[in-house]
Amino acid sequence: MFDPALFDFVLFVAFPYVAVVLAVVVGIHRYTHDRFSYSSFSSQFLENRALFWGSVPWHYAIVLILSAHLLAALFPAFWADLIAAPVRLYVLEVTGLALALTALLGLVLLIVRRLTSLRAFVVTSLLDFVLLAVLLVQVGLGFWVALVYRWGSDWYLHTAVPWMASLLVLNPQIQYVTALPWVVKLHMLGGFLVVALFPFTRLVHVVTFPITYLWRPYQVVIWNRRGRTGVTEN
Repeated sequence: MFDPALFDFVLFVAFPYVAVVLAVVVGIHRYTHDRFSYSSFSSQFLENRALFWGSVPWHYAIVLILSAHLLAALFPAFWADLIAAPVRLYVLEVTGLALALTALLGLVLLIVRRLTSLRAFVVTSLLDFVLLAVLLVQVGLGFWVALVYRWGSDWYLHTAVPWMASLLVLNPQIQYVTALPWVVKLHMLGGFLVVALFPFTRLVHVVTFPITYLWRPYQVVIWNRRGRTGVTEN
């Protein structure tokens, strides 16, 4: 017999915790046992022009969108003051809608590049394609939510934020989100699905930064061409 309460518990309590634990445990295991795979395996040096029109809109738009989500979650009082003025709320809504559309178009171009460029295709795993599909659906849902369910900058504070905060303190309060429309709930769950897929794909490269270059010793380069001798350092 179908139990709605149990179904909601699995989706909005168990699944988020499983996704986060999976991301942390598998991510650490992959880093310690296969550190070379912590790379985007980029072919951009071979096709900068083809990559530009998808990569730049996608990265700038998604970073700004995620930053807004994170800012509202970490500083809800500040965000509430920010959107208290109708003009600021309207500007944020229009900006969010434009960014969602930009991210969607950029991602579509990146997927087309992965499918049509042999150099990009051969370094893209099946799970990478699964992640791209999930991201496409997730961004599409985000655009639809921003378009149809207006004033998300406001109701996000009173639904998703307290739900995620309750998960963080290990006291899940799913009543904040279970009454929302299914499109909105799928968008929320999609974020955790991306987190769950994170350690199995090239997306893990976003958590690595080349800070070791600050203390890396000079690299010795020896010219092997005839007629040129010497050692240079960089």
